[in-house]
Amino acid sequence: MSNRGERFRISTSDAAIQLDLFAKVRGVASAENYFLSLPDTLKDRRIYGALLNAYVRARMKQKAEALLEKMRTKGHALQSLPFNVMMTLYMNLRDYDKVDSIISEMIEKNIHLDIYSYNIWLSSRGSQGSAERMEEVFEKMKVDRTINPNWTTFSTMATMYIKMGQLDKAEACLRKVESRITGRDRIPYHYLLSLYGSVGKKEEAYRVWNVYKASFPTIPNLGYHAIISSLLRLGDVEGSEKLYEEWLTVKSTYDPRIANLFITFYIKEGDFDSAQSFYNHMVDVGGKPNSSTWESLTEGHMEERRISEALSCWKESFSAEGSKSWRPKPVNVSAFLELCEQEADSVSKEVFMGLLSQSGQLKNKLYASLLGLTDDVNDKTNVNGDDDDEKADDGSEFLLNQLQDTTP
Repeated sequence: MSNRGERFRISTSDAAIQLDLFAKVRGVASAENYFLSLPDTLKDRRIYGALLNAYVRARMKQKAEALLEKMRTKGHALQSLPFNVMMTLYMNLRDYDKVDSIISEMIEKNIHLDIYSYNIWLSSRGSQGSAERMEEVFEKMKVDRTINPNWTTFSTMATMYIKMGQLDKAEACLRKVESRITGRDRIPYHYLLSLYGSVGKKEEAYRVWNVYKASFPTIPNLGYHAIISSLLRLGDVEGSEKLYEEWLTVKSTYDPRIANLFITFYIKEGDFDSAQSFYNHMVDVGGKPNSSTWESLTEGHMEERRISEALSCWKESFSAEGSKSWRPKPVNVSAFLELCEQEADSVSKEVFMGLLSQSGQLKNKLYASLLGLTDDVNDKTNVNGDDDDEKADDGSEFLLNQLQDTTP
């Protein structure tokens, strides 16, 4: 598109979309090169906003902060959107003081806080473990006549109340989530199913599941993942297995994340035979194990001190399809290295360190520091080893996705 400028005049919106595609498909460096190739007359708040999104998705804190400062000087930071995007970055980095700083700046400059601003602010306050401070933000929302709290508002508060052990308040918020579901939005149901499992309400989880099924002709894999995960947390193995069998009859594709729920559950229960059996079943019905599948099996082998088998599973984890977006959990890496030390198995340790190095995992300095492999902890990139199977979801990534949907 950019090579046909003489024939077709590209619009700012088109350029912003193109930049976003470059970032997602070819990486941030390509997006930066595209940004530099654009004439200054085309670089308005949408172009800068698209590049800011790219930096935030890649969690490039310094570049994002520098770009936001440039947006301030050029008058492109007069609306809430770029500040909201930056706050999602700080949420992902657990830099909650910076969220407060952004909010203070917005208030000082009379930049209107929209629903996304408030929801991120709520999440930040709750993540710091203060119900009172979170409720202060909610009170501000209620007196702001331009704001109508949505289901995300209450699911965020419910999540935080659960983390603080205030289950009665969490349940009250979940009822408000359900009352605010509009249109054909499936995502609120997934949150409800998961959160009712977290508060220990099996009956409510089943009730929401039945409402969900009655509201839509089909349920996607994520819906089944949500209810099965919830039931397993509630200890309802029989119910989760029945829903798994139901899912097998309606699925369009086999999602290994659903099988991983069972494998992980059995491993945590100390029942490796059942975990291995479920893995065998997954392969038999055409499922393709992902990196997390193999990592879960690794945990089981480590529990039984089977180094050779664990290393074999590690190798599969690093070579599985999609492994580039996967990062082994630091606790599992440390456990394997310690096991090798205890068994004086230097060969297996060396092979494993080679896997970590070749995959590029050790380039993340904070991740390496958690493993005791470097003293440099200046890189604040997320290193928790969370994957798509089980994320410690505070809603920040979902909020960023919503924000990008609103970008002009």
